[in-house]
Parts: sequence; structure tokens; C-alpha cells
Amino acid sequence: MNFSFLRPLRTGAALLLLVPLASTSSVTNWADRGPAKTSPIAKVPTASPLQGAKPDPAVIAQFGLYNNATLQRLIDAKGKQMTAVSDRPGDYGFTVVDSPVINAFATPDGHVYFTRGIMAYFNDEAQFAGVLGHELGHITAQHGKKQQTRGTIAGIGMILGSVLAPRVMQSVGGVAQQVVGLGMLKYSRNDENEADALGVKYSTKIGYDASHMADFFQTLQRTEAQSGAGGIPTFLSSHPNSADRYTRVKSLAAQAKQSAGRSTFAVNRDQYLRSIEGLNYGEDPRQGFVESGVFYHPDLKFRFPIPSGWKSQNSPDKFQMGEPNGKALLVFLGAGNGSLDDAAQGLAKAIGVQSANAQKTTINGFPALVFEGDQVQQDQSGQQAAGAHVLAQLIQDGQSVYAFVGLAAPADFSTYAPQFQRAAQGYARLSDASKLNRQPEHIRIKTATSATTLASALAANGIPSKRYEEMAILNGMQTNTQLAKGTLFKVVGK
Repeated sequence: MNFSFLRPLRTGAALLLLVPLASTSSVTNWADRGPAKTSPIAKVPTASPLQGAKPDPAVIAQFGLYNNATLQRLIDAKGKQMTAVSDRPGDYGFTVVDSPVINAFATPDGHVYFTRGIMAYFNDEAQFAGVLGHELGHITAQHGKKQQTRGTIAGIGMILGSVLAPRVMQSVGGVAQQVVGLGMLKYSRNDENEADALGVKYSTKIGYDASHMADFFQTLQRTEAQSGAGGIPTFLSSHPNSADRYTRVKSLAAQAKQSAGRSTFAVNRDQYLRSIEGLNYGEDPRQGFVESGVFYHPDLKFRFPIPSGWKSQNSPDKFQMGEPNGKALLVFLGAGNGSLDDAAQGLAKAIGVQSANAQKTTINGFPALVFEGDQVQQDQSGQQAAGAHVLAQLIQDGQSVYAFVGLAAPADFSTYAPQFQRAAQGYARLSDASKLNRQPEHIRIKTATSATTLASALAANGIPSKRYEEMAILNGMQTNTQLAKGTLFKVVGK
């Protein structure tokens, strides 16, 4: 959450106003195709060009751009190479976004997004190219045409989609609507297998050893097992069995090599590792972090409490909090840099609250404006229908206006209103130096100075033993993996 815009609310940033990872139009005949049966390497018929060269503003609003010229050049170069050998022409685009979640995804208009999180976990260019080919395969095979527009984009790494009950989700509108229906895009078994085959095909065509794509599957399985979480990337969805998938991709890669008409295939391990030197690792506390039930923002210098036990999710333009049983939602966001009146009017319009009862007040010493009312939205027949009951609390902090937007079903609103109020009343300037000075961790590339094990190399670089397994997964190794002198490996540090 960086609020770099700090201008009037952008309703276009509400990702689910359109609909979870994709842009859609209509269902096509391709939607019902299974994987190609005539060849182990899938073939895709050509069709009309796709025009996804520019990143979707809604995706950037959700994740933010990751400004790293080296990585952007890499994804642009390999993406263009791969587009040239793909089965479907188009003006494709490729973007690295600023999210710690380990993922890659594609929109059907022809744009591929990689998070900085997944870039950290690749250990060579061949792994990167295989996943790039997989995501491009979803586009060329038109798998996303089965889905509604953009909804899955918002689903990446989001927590609230799984905790908001339908009655609140159905009533949330406007700025908060991006938390509606945040399930990951679930491709079918055939779709995933076909994208795997296309990933092998495309990465082999541009000269990479596609078997490394299968190796990366194992790395991601280990990250999931270590975290105990279900935030497994789209291309590792639960449809195909992961062990079977590993074996299948290894087999496809071997066949692709045999028919490629060449004897050597690139891996480029050291080259890739050097390209990610300094990459941000994990959450970036400069954009906000949660600690002991409080949300801190070092760059914008504020803090406020989170309702006890609630789930939370930070993104570049908002911070969301959800009641665990899905009965209430509280969203904190920038509402502009003008007057409180102007900000309140824009916000009320954006979230569909009419005839709001507004009053000026102060909140913890800050000029404030509070309004309350019911959302008005259209049902499927086009008739107006009541939505959630809303409490919006706007705070003027210097030139900036921030808003706490609380939503709950009308019958539950009185239960959660006090929690909405406590969060806003706890808003304060941040002065604690230990929070203000919090810095992100970065990937650091080290060189083994002698033959050693990974664990010994980590110890020699000051990594605590409790993080050995984490670092082993990050390196695609085991803690007892033997490193030859001169071997590059990753560590993490400030």
C-alpha cells in the first residue's frame, strides 16, 4: 500500500467491478477443447491477433509495478522471443508486478504478469522460461475465455475472498468490490496439461532445457508444504496431481529435445542469479505491515489498530480487513487530497451510498467527516436493491484524506459498527523509530569460497539455523546439498 496517487478515489481500480486472474469476452469453441491428441506437444490453431501489450491499470492498481529494469528487460526479451514461435499471433505484453506472492498469471487479452515473489524462487533462466511458456500457453489456447473478466487477477494472494460470506460479498460495491469472488482461476486438468505442454514447446523452441520447469514445480510444492497455506500458484493448481505432472513434464521435455534438431539447451543458472541480486524478498514493510494487531505504514507515517482476530490483506492502493466468518468488511484507502466534503461526495458515489447522513467531527484530533447509509445497487433484472449498510469515516491528515469504509449486512451492522469506529479512532501519526525504520529483506547472491554444504555456507553468511530450510527451498536445494567451490547461491538479508 503506497497511496502514491493520493488523488480522488479511482473507481476503476476496483478489480472485481468487472469480474478472478483474467480479462474475458465471450466463450469460444476452443473453451471445450481438451489437450491435443495428435502430438505430446500441444498445437494451437492460429486466430485473430491479441492486443495485450500494455498492462491492465486494474492489475497495476492491485499489485503495483516492480521497478527493476534488469528483470523487465529479461521478461520482455524472452516474451518477445516466445511470442515469435507461439501458435497465435499477437501484440503481447509482459510485466513484473510488486507482490511477494509466488505466482504468474495471464490475461486473455495477451498480457503475462510475473510477481517479484516468483522471480525470487527461480534458480535459472530455464525455469523462468518454462513458466513463461506455460502462461503464454494459457493465452494462445484461449483457456481464460472460459472465465469472466479480471476476477482472478484480484484473487492472487488474497485472503478475504475465502472469508467473506456470500451475503456480504454480494452486497459490497464500488471501491470495496474487489474482494468479491476472489477464488483463484481454476483451469481444468486438460487446460493445465495443455499449458504445461505448450510451456515445454515454447521454451524448447527458444533454446532452453524445459525439464527445469518440472524442477520448479517441486520448489513450489515445498513452499506450500512449509507454509501450510493454500496460496499455490495457478500453474500448480490442484487439478493435475503434482507428482504425475512432474513426471509428465520431464517426459515432454525429453521428447522435445529429441525433435528440436539441436544438441545443447540453455539453463543459464549463474546469469539468472546475478540478475536478481537485490530483489525485494517477502513483504515490503515500507508499504505497510501488521504487527501485534496494528497496521503500520512507515513511508506515510501513520498507524491504526485492526479489529481483533480479523483477516487482513495489504495492496498498493488499499488495506482490507475481514471478519473471520465473513459478516463484515473494513477497507482503508486514500480518498484524495482535497476537502473532506469533496472526498466524501466522491466516496459516497463510488460505493453507491445515497442519501447518506453526513456530519463533520474530529477523530483522535484530526478533522473528520462521517457518513452512514445503505448501498443501492441493481439486481439482475436491473431493479434497484439494497446492499450492505455502510459506515464511512474520513480523516484529514495534512493534505491527505484517508477513509475507513465499514460494510456489513443491515441486520449485522450494529454488531460491527463499534469495531469500525475503534479502528478509525485509533488512527494516529507514527513516531516509533523501530517501526519507521523497518526495511525490506533482499535477495543477496553469494559465492561458495570452498567445497561445502548449503547449510554450512548459510551459517558462514550469518543466516540463523531456523531459516535454513526456507533458504534451501529458495535455492531449490536441500540443506545438505554439496556446493562446489565457486557455486553461486542465494541468501536473504537487509
